[in-house]
Amino acid sequence: MKKTILYILLLVTILSFTTSTTPEGLNLNEMAPNFTSTDQNGKTIILKELLKKGSVVMVFYRGEWCPYCNKQLMLLQDSLALITKKGASLIAVSPEKAENIAKTIQKTRATYSVLSDDSLKIMSAYKVAFALDEKTTEKYKGYGINLMETNGSNGNNLPVPAVYIINKEGKIIYRYFDVNYKNRVSVSEILKHL
Repeated sequence: MKKTILYILLLVTILSFTTSTTPEGLNLNEMAPNFTSTDQNGKTIILKELLKKGSVVMVFYRGEWCPYCNKQLMLLQDSLALITKKGASLIAVSPEKAENIAKTIQKTRATYSVLSDDSLKIMSAYKVAFALDEKTTEKYKGYGINLMETNGSNGNNLPVPAVYIINKEGKIIYRYFDVNYKNRVSVSEILKHL
């Protein structure tokens, strides 16, 4: 039954991409937009400051309700020592409200910075944000996923699950961007590009 629901959600998501504008994401060799945000621990995160220490792996995820996101975030947590050993920082960004970030932390055991993207500033700057159409939003509600409650003022906006690696100079040196939310980059692929 769970698999059937996930397949239906995949089909609905793919269909929603055909009826709405699909984001394209930033490209390789583009300069990564700077941002300032606060993580789950109340720590101020400034991209420029993180880059002074080394590369940054930036992961965009849909929300604590997404099993594919949770699996990806757990795998990243399990490999965090390998990422930091290469001198890189890891941050995750979502449109969900702070209390749902706490649910993400609980589900994934993430100790790296997880950011709630208030007003979609980061997601928009990285060109990963899109709005689900009303029909798809209602279908999600039927599966117990109320994006208006989960995301608060960010509404029915989600990111394409994307990963960017940004070098110390602020340039994007790796990009993983796939509109099919089931597809995720492996940790070994990320490590290969650090």
